[in-house]
Amino acid sequence: MSQGTMTVSSLNTKIKSLLETTFMHILVEGEVSSVTYHNSGHVYFSIKDKESSIKCVMFRSNSNKMKFRLERGQHVVVNGSISVYTPRGEYQLMTLSIEPFGQGALALAYEQLKEKLQKKGYFEQSNKKYQPQYLKKIALVTASKSAALQDMLKIIEKRWRLLEVVVIDTLVQGDKSAQQIAEALKYADTLGCDAIVVGRGGGSKEDLWAFNEEVVADAIYNLNTFVVSAVGHEVDVQISDFVADLRAPTPSAAMEMILPDQNEILYTLNEMQERYVRVMKQLVGNKEKNLKAFEEEFGRHSVSRKIAIMEKEFEILEDEFKRVMQYQMTQNENKLKPLQGELKEKLAYALQLRITGLKALEEQFKLSNPMVKQKEGWAEVVLAGKRVDLAFIKKDDKFVITDTKTRLEVLCTKKEIL
Repeated sequence: MSQGTMTVSSLNTKIKSLLETTFMHILVEGEVSSVTYHNSGHVYFSIKDKESSIKCVMFRSNSNKMKFRLERGQHVVVNGSISVYTPRGEYQLMTLSIEPFGQGALALAYEQLKEKLQKKGYFEQSNKKYQPQYLKKIALVTASKSAALQDMLKIIEKRWRLLEVVVIDTLVQGDKSAQQIAEALKYADTLGCDAIVVGRGGGSKEDLWAFNEEVVADAIYNLNTFVVSAVGHEVDVQISDFVADLRAPTPSAAMEMILPDQNEILYTLNEMQERYVRVMKQLVGNKEKNLKAFEEEFGRHSVSRKIAIMEKEFEILEDEFKRVMQYQMTQNENKLKPLQGELKEKLAYALQLRITGLKALEEQFKLSNPMVKQKEGWAEVVLAGKRVDLAFIKKDDKFVITDTKTRLEVLCTKKEIL
């Protein structure tokens, strides 16, 4: 290496040290020429003037604090420091905050009120009310002859015709507009609506200033009804946006954000119905297949089938038996004739013996019959299914008395020992 030369890395390192120590916490004015919101939350953009541009980056920790969305063409003032990426020799502006260019008296008042309300907790997420899923009744606080109202009504007609709409007419700009807006909001809160939308179309900062008044912020904060602030265009951010439960970039967007799309719901319902029909057909088809399989299995193992098989087997055996018996009878027919007379004699003799024995048993049974042996005036006592003596019977016991002719169910009302 010749004397007086340096490496690229060494040069970039010196440049990094020089730039980062020289350009710290600087304010740079320019027009946004490109902007990319990354999924990580970082924002990558460039600002330019007539002759040059510079790359900028704002990390998530700072971009989360922004109250407006950065867009191409905006004239802004960027607060940051120069940072050099040594491996590529590239530099960019590490952005801490961004403000619209041309902040004046109104902007200062805006910032002062914003800071005051923030300290009071008006912007706390924990104070926000939850958005109702399906709205039945809504109040629109705006000028009754404004284009913003017509835009909202068109979106309502398109998205959710089941909605009941109450329009509360009020001034939306001018000296008395802030007080009228506050009173209209308080009245809307008494109507039992599911949501209140307050807003107007675009305009200058002066035209929109009513929505930056403290009286309007107080009215919004104290509402019991879910409230949406829909003022101006997307780049316009008012104090009402911070205090409201939901900020919409435009009045039309407010309707799209809080109202379901009836076409999507109908499509979803139709899709669910078709899916239900398909599933039910599949289930029924599977059940029919299973039932048919069970029927076939039952048919193979059913009692009737087994009986039918046994009947056939029995018929075969019966035919075989008849054939064998016929053969045996034919073979033994001559042998039986001599024995018939002898069999009759033996059967008559055996029958006579049985008759004589039966008569003897009959006489013995009569002599042993308890009905005959029982003395007059005596009967059997049964308690709880067991034969007992009267001595075991207690007062209020239920028992049964039976003799040879009669059965009595008796309740003991009195007992004496003899």
